[in-house]
Amino acid sequence: MKRRPVSRSARSVLLAAPQKIAVGGQAVMEGVMMRSANSFAVACRIPTGDLVIKEQRWRSLSTRLGFLRWPFFRGTIVLVEALLNGLSALTFSANIQAKYEPKTDAGKGTVEEKAEPANSGELSKGEAAMAITVSMVFALGLFVFLPHLVTSLLGYSTDTLMFHLVDGLIKLVIFLAYLWGIGFISDIRRVFQYHGAEHKAIFAYEKGLELTVENAAAQTRFHPRCGTSFLFLVIGVSIILFSLVLQFRIFDNKLLDNLVKIVIKIPLMLPVAGIAYELIRISGKHHDKWYFKPFIAPGLALQRLTTREPEEQMLEVALASLKISLWREANIDAPSSENEKTYSSLAEVPDVPLTSEG
Repeated sequence: MKRRPVSRSARSVLLAAPQKIAVGGQAVMEGVMMRSANSFAVACRIPTGDLVIKEQRWRSLSTRLGFLRWPFFRGTIVLVEALLNGLSALTFSANIQAKYEPKTDAGKGTVEEKAEPANSGELSKGEAAMAITVSMVFALGLFVFLPHLVTSLLGYSTDTLMFHLVDGLIKLVIFLAYLWGIGFISDIRRVFQYHGAEHKAIFAYEKGLELTVENAAAQTRFHPRCGTSFLFLVIGVSIILFSLVLQFRIFDNKLLDNLVKIVIKIPLMLPVAGIAYELIRISGKHHDKWYFKPFIAPGLALQRLTTREPEEQMLEVALASLKISLWREANIDAPSSENEKTYSSLAEVPDVPLTSEG
């Protein structure tokens, strides 16, 4: 396959890529989503063994509203956009798996070697939005309402520091139990493997290595900028912020006072996310410093629950998603399409050199 020449401006971007281009991702059903400054890409493995990739030019709201790039503001917009991107990526991956689901031969009871497109079972945007809404309500109930209720039933008063410490401890226990429990579901275990593949691919890129399966496989699956570490920081920050903001009685009636404070906690999660995001950015930049290692150690330990060692084919998927994102960074003005493309192997996926050709 003939390689397109890389312009001088593109080469200069790529030379600084490990420092300048931040790449993050998310594991989805049989695939990986990657987000860079200008790209949103999702790569999935379908039953035929091919790679199906959807890539679009991405433009964050913060590029149009400058104040959203300010510290503590940017964390909120990153969180909102991550939720929207995650919904889009999960919907795409679910629909791709439904579209290429293997057909069973009713007469022979076998599965055809090559999957045929089957549009039945695909999720509409409305159904996907409903699913994510229900999930968010469930998460708020499990990690906001339930810990607050249990802490109150234990007899702690909301206007004390101890209340928020116990509330945070209960959140952490629920969080750990939830991650541990879903790890026994086979489909979730595969998602966790793709999560590990995502981390390994990003580490290989950040070290300036050639994006090969061998190089990615040699990396650790524990990354300091992981969403799991971010959620751990969210819990820690929420304990401090809630104890400062909610250390007063709003209503004399205990039940009403607790209900109102639960409602107040929901919008307070935005500044909590903003502060946690700044902390995760700092830890990502200085994770190799000895004085930061104790700070990031709990988040890395939690990733033992949310990542698994990936298979080679999973690493190929993660690298394909990453490669197409880097291709966009070198070809920002290239046409963007909502249609997916199919590649038979990682080698077919467009890429760009990580160093100048002189």
